[in-house]
Amino acid sequence: MSEIVNTGWDVLDLSHEALRRVVRGVPADAWHLPTPCAKWDVTQVLQHAAGDQVGFAAFLTGEPGPAEDPFAPSGTLAEDPEAYTESALGRSAAAWAGVDRDAEQVPVPVPPNAMEPSLGAGACALDAAVHAWDIAVATGQPSPLTAGMARELLEVARRIVEPLRAWGAYAAVLPAAEGDDDVAALLRYLGRDPRWAPAA
Repeated sequence: MSEIVNTGWDVLDLSHEALRRVVRGVPADAWHLPTPCAKWDVTQVLQHAAGDQVGFAAFLTGEPGPAEDPFAPSGTLAEDPEAYTESALGRSAAAWAGVDRDAEQVPVPVPPNAMEPSLGAGACALDAAVHAWDIAVATGQPSPLTAGMARELLEVARRIVEPLRAWGAYAAVLPAAEGDDDVAALLRYLGRDPRWAPAA
């Protein structure tokens, strides 16, 4: 697992930037479009993703958690989406910047609620990256996931996702298909169809 140890923070930065970029690219009339998260529109996916980032920060620092339940997003934002996103990502980045990378474990909001720092940073990155993909494909933007990010995040996913799947946070693994690349492999492991597109 040396790859995760070496790049956990790097992939977190890349994942934060991916989410920031796709939010910036959402057209004004696209916030209520459907997404790969079947019950949520684009706004709700953003609320969930931002709430999760604040949740990671709160576990690390002891500061207050998200204002609303990330698993029951309202679908209504009271502020500019970019500012909302930046606030959540800023809290997350600041919290991770304060982590002792040599610590044995740090607290995290996903089972088992304590992980080695590099894996915890990877878990936080996985959340941001996959929801960046959800928003991108829902709004007609290119995938923000690169092959390098996907390979890194798949290693993380294989270590943390099964307990979350049991809670319904991820769907069952989808079978591989001919022509799958690294990004498709990650998405299928997370129960997402890499060829998902909005209904015509």
